[in-house]
Amino acid sequence: MLKPSLAAVAVLVFTALPLAAQAAAAGGNDMTLTGQVIDVNCFSTMGASGAAHKQCALACAKAGVPLAILGSDGIVYMAVSSKPGDPQNSKLVPFAEEKVKVTGTHRFANGLHTIEIKSIAAAT
Repeated sequence: MLKPSLAAVAVLVFTALPLAAQAAAAGGNDMTLTGQVIDVNCFSTMGASGAAHKQCALACAKAGVPLAILGSDGIVYMAVSSKPGDPQNSKLVPFAEEKVKVTGTHRFANGLHTIEIKSIAAAT
């Protein structure tokens, strides 16, 4: 009698763990991030970034290429919104190819790091 009950508990535990992990990813965690705003296309295809690349990054952003934040930890964080159809480039364009300090909600899902920006300012 005890063995079937123990097996049922084990099955419940192993099925609940992935669900708990999904819930944590959906909710995310608050964080402060310091990094450089980058043009995702040029950075990922040519490694282009920095002050000399600013005008190109602005032109790309104007054309709809997403900007992101290259964290000081080496991770690229895509700026996202929990609202559908709410592009985030407008928050990043003023800081293109510059260092920023961002607070927001970090999520990691399907191999992608994202941050929902609550505040952004030039890093000192």
